[in-house]
Amino acid sequence: MCSAAVADRKGGGRMYELTEEQKMLQQTVRQLAKEKVEPRAAEIDASGEYPWDMFELLRDNDLLALCFPEELDGAGGDLLTICIAIEELARVCTNTSLILAVCKLGSQPIMLAANDEQLKKYIPPLARGEKQAAFGLTEPGAGSDAAAMSTRAVKKGDKYIINGQKCFITNGGIADTYSIFAKTDESAGVKGISAFIVEKDFPGFEVGKIEHKMGIRGSQTTELIFTDMEVPAENLLGKEGEGFKIAMMTLDRTRPSIGAQAVGIATGALDHAIAYAKERVQFGGPIARLQGIQFMIADMAMQVEAARQLVYYSAALVERAGREASAVSAMAKCFASDVAMKVTVDAVQVLGGYGYMIEYPLERMMRDAKITQIYEGTNQVQRVVIARHLLG
Repeated sequence: MCSAAVADRKGGGRMYELTEEQKMLQQTVRQLAKEKVEPRAAEIDASGEYPWDMFELLRDNDLLALCFPEELDGAGGDLLTICIAIEELARVCTNTSLILAVCKLGSQPIMLAANDEQLKKYIPPLARGEKQAAFGLTEPGAGSDAAAMSTRAVKKGDKYIINGQKCFITNGGIADTYSIFAKTDESAGVKGISAFIVEKDFPGFEVGKIEHKMGIRGSQTTELIFTDMEVPAENLLGKEGEGFKIAMMTLDRTRPSIGAQAVGIATGALDHAIAYAKERVQFGGPIARLQGIQFMIADMAMQVEAARQLVYYSAALVERAGREASAVSAMAKCFASDVAMKVTVDAVQVLGGYGYMIEYPLERMMRDAKITQIYEGTNQVQRVVIARHLLG
C-alpha cells in the first residue's frame, strides 16, 4: 500500500492527505470495528481473557498481513496504513488494537536485522496469522535503563545459552516467536547487548507469572524465564553487540503505532462524550447547549486532531527515514498518549456519575489510556529523547 501524499501547505488543509486506498481501508476497518469488535469490548475487559476470536478476525481480514511485505506473504502496508488500522480498532477496543500493534512490535527486529534465511523462516507464518510474535527487552531491574539488563547469552559451539528473566511482556505465552535481547559482553554496556529470535519451544524457555492489570486486561502480559535456554547460533539477529541499536530502531518505528492507539482511544471517548451531551437533558435542555460543556468538547476535539496529525506525520517521516524521525516518533507517542489520558478523563467528567459506571465504556477507556503513557518507553523517556535531539 502506498504512502499518503504530502499536501500543499500553501493551500492549507491537512499535512498528510490519505490515499484513496488508505481511505478505503480506514472505512473498512471502522465498519469491522463497529460491527464485530465493539460488541465484544466490554466482555474482553471484564473476563481478562485473551480474545482469540478478535485475533482470528484480524487474521481473516488480512490486517495482520499489513505489517509485512508482499514477498513474505504480507499485504505491504506502510507504517501510516498500519497506524490507521490501529486507530480505528482502538476507537472501540484497545485490546483488539493491541493485537495488531504487538504484531508490528514483535516482528520489527526481525524485519530490521534478519538475513534472508531468517526472514523466509519466521515472517511468512506471522504474516499469514499462523503464529504470533512478541518483543522481550524489559526486565525487573532494567526498564528504561536497558544497560542494566541481567539476562546473559554465552556462546557454546553452535548455540547460545541464555539465562535471565524478562517482565511485562505483551503477548507473553501467546506468541510463538520472540525477539529477545541479552548481554553477550557484560563489560560493554549497551554495546554488549545482542538480539535473538527465540521460539517458545526452545529448551529452557518458560512463561512465568501472568500479570493482572488496570487496563488492557484482554492482552496477556507475563514474565519470561530463561534457564540454560538453548538458542541456535543462527538465530542471532545481526551481529553480536547490535542488539541495543536494533531495539532502539524498532521503537522508533513502533512508537507512532502507540500514538495511533492513543488517538483511537481519545477519539472513541470524544464520540461518547458528544453523543451523551446531545442526549442528556438538564436545566430544560441538552447539556450540549451549556457553554461549559461546549468548551470542554471543543478542547478535546482540538487535542485529538493535533495528536492525529502528529502521529500521521511521524509515521510518514519514519517511512522516509528522515534525520528527525526518532525525535518526532517520540513526540507523537508522548503527545498522543498524554492527550488520550486527558481526553478520557474529561469525557468521564462530561458523563458525570454515569461516566464512572462500568456499564458505560468511558471508565474502561480511561484505564486503557494510561498504559499508552508507559509502554514502549515512558513519556519521561520520550521527553529525554526529544530534548537530546534538540540540544545535541
